[in-house]
Amino acid sequence: MAERILSGERRALARAITLVESGRADHRAQAVALLAEVAKAGRQALRIGLSGTPGVGKSTFIEAFGMMLTGQGLKVAVLAVDPSSARSGGSILGDKTRMERLSRDPLAFIRPSPSQTHLGGVARRTREAVALCEAAGFDVVLIETVGVGQSETLVAEMTDLFILLMAPAGGDELQGVKRGIMEMADMILVNKADGDLKPAAMRTVSDYAGALRLLRKRPYDPEGFPKALPVSALAEEGLKSAWEEMQTLAAWRRDNGFFVSNRAEQARNWFEAEVREGLLARLTRDPAIRAKMARLGAEVAGGRMAASDAAERMLRELDA
Repeated sequence: MAERILSGERRALARAITLVESGRADHRAQAVALLAEVAKAGRQALRIGLSGTPGVGKSTFIEAFGMMLTGQGLKVAVLAVDPSSARSGGSILGDKTRMERLSRDPLAFIRPSPSQTHLGGVARRTREAVALCEAAGFDVVLIETVGVGQSETLVAEMTDLFILLMAPAGGDELQGVKRGIMEMADMILVNKADGDLKPAAMRTVSDYAGALRLLRKRPYDPEGFPKALPVSALAEEGLKSAWEEMQTLAAWRRDNGFFVSNRAEQARNWFEAEVREGLLARLTRDPAIRAKMARLGAEVAGGRMAASDAAERMLRELDA
């Protein structure tokens, strides 16, 4: 499978992503071996995270932006994370149907994945899916998150550029965006800058540009970044300008060593996240620990013990 992925076979890539997303122990062992094998190729793509409020037009933007990139001869992979139902655990996974033109493009690959119980706007195995897409020879990997939220900033920890897509609005919209996600954005693109909405979009760009200037300057950004720009996915306007700015920022970071150091820090975060997830998985697999958790949980639910006290007892039990 590794050979087929490295040769750019799409079917093998799709099967490999299914493998890394599987929770079965035997599949996990195969996935780890596969990732180690494809990593030897040392291929890299430009990883771009894209977030935005629901209804802002993320799918429309990705299709128009992706078509522009493939028109330049670049291979584009889109990893669209779909929110899972908290009740049933299911996901619609309809992003591919909303990108009909891009899904038919031979230079593009679209993969919707369920977020399951994972927070941060991404699926648990998104990092591994990105690594597989890079190994398959894609030049740009776009990661579409489930939408803006307080835990959404996790996507910034696995991408080279983090783009925030916003809709034309007044000052109230500015208040609705968490400061944390504003600070992590490398670029804010105001979509729907066409027709009657164009004046409002230009005012919004000005508002965001002013807000970004008030933020503390980051050492890994050149002068003028982060910045706000108007785009129209529907009219396909402003996309080339946005892409040129992204390339300028990525090139500056490469030339000044920030690109490599950022990737190294991301690899460390990936390692630590895997250790944490693995420890939690081991706890849930141990029948004695599960039984103790159930007993303490019943005590807390019955009001006979405070949650903090029960947690402390559980942790003491694990230390022993």
